[in-house]
Amino acid sequence: MKIVAVRTHLLEHKLDVAFESASMRFDRRAHVLVEIECDDGTTGWGECLGPARPNAAVVATYANWLIGADPLENEKLWAVLYNALRDQGQRGLAVTALSGIDVALWDIKGKHFGVPVSTLLGGRFRESVRAYATGSFKRDGVDRVEDNAADVARYRAEGFHATKIKIGFGVDEDLRVIRGVRDAAGSDMRLMIDANHGYDVVEAIRLGNAAADYGIDWFEEPVVPEQLAAYREVRAKQPIPVAGGETWHSRWGMREPIESRAVDILQPDLAGVGGFTEAKRVADLAALHGIRVVPHVWGTAVHIAAALQFMAAMIPSPVRVNPIEPILEFDRTNNPFRQAVIKTPIEHERGVVQIPNGPGLGIEINRDALSEYRMGDI
Repeated sequence: MKIVAVRTHLLEHKLDVAFESASMRFDRRAHVLVEIECDDGTTGWGECLGPARPNAAVVATYANWLIGADPLENEKLWAVLYNALRDQGQRGLAVTALSGIDVALWDIKGKHFGVPVSTLLGGRFRESVRAYATGSFKRDGVDRVEDNAADVARYRAEGFHATKIKIGFGVDEDLRVIRGVRDAAGSDMRLMIDANHGYDVVEAIRLGNAAADYGIDWFEEPVVPEQLAAYREVRAKQPIPVAGGETWHSRWGMREPIESRAVDILQPDLAGVGGFTEAKRVADLAALHGIRVVPHVWGTAVHIAAALQFMAAMIPSPVRVNPIEPILEFDRTNNPFRQAVIKTPIEHERGVVQIPNGPGLGIEINRDALSEYRMGDI
């Protein structure tokens, strides 16, 4: 069994209404899928976190080491590819591109052996997970308090037990939004806040202390990811548990945040941390230090399927009669090709998502959608 082709599929949809996080503006949805084909006809699929075209370029570079290789030797291939660009980047695009490749190789391995990736990772602890709704960005042309509150009221009506909203636009404005969202959510719905590293330390501490009265489950990315000492200061000087990690790539990027306890909740992203191969190592390291893991998810159903396979195999920490269960980040913002890229969409029922049990990722790609949403030249 040998790899004969490595392809990328760049997908895009222009939004009618743009929206913003504290660090980025979205006027379109753009994602890149990775397809790896073997000489026996088996294909594996993965996805890369981050900008589509640059990721695709790095995947094309990695293809030089993949063609002719045995796809089942995923650990070997991970080491070879990481080393190939080690001098140019131990994180960033070098690792996000590698992540999409690694997920695709695990998809191939699962299909080859006829089992889900979660079985290859060691076994399924769960067949479904509760999801939390991610949305409530700052949209153009609307009142942010009213708009975010309406979002959360809708998520509650749909059956979601938890939601995450975007902050980082100014402490006073954010507190008005949090207050309005809590009123819409009710007292029993879990609420998380994500600053997308939009604050400095002083602002983050002020916000955390003021927002604690609203029952916040976690405060995500309060400051820029490079500032680990700042993370620790925010964690020490306000009461809300601190979360982060979607941009800390590989075990090396995760080591210091874990060992220095910069966060209470670690959020590795399967499409960014280094794929299944590296996410397993990171989760084991987090468990060793008693840090909770809740994977970050932002992308198409390929990314969602990968996260679900990983979550199925996550070992409870600690193992107990009623363990702490992982929850799935479920993007509810506008993206018409999110589920269209697979033939059987991965949807929720009253806030619960079933984990696919077919071989590999457990999904089948809809190539018509890949053609419909193919990114243009500009």
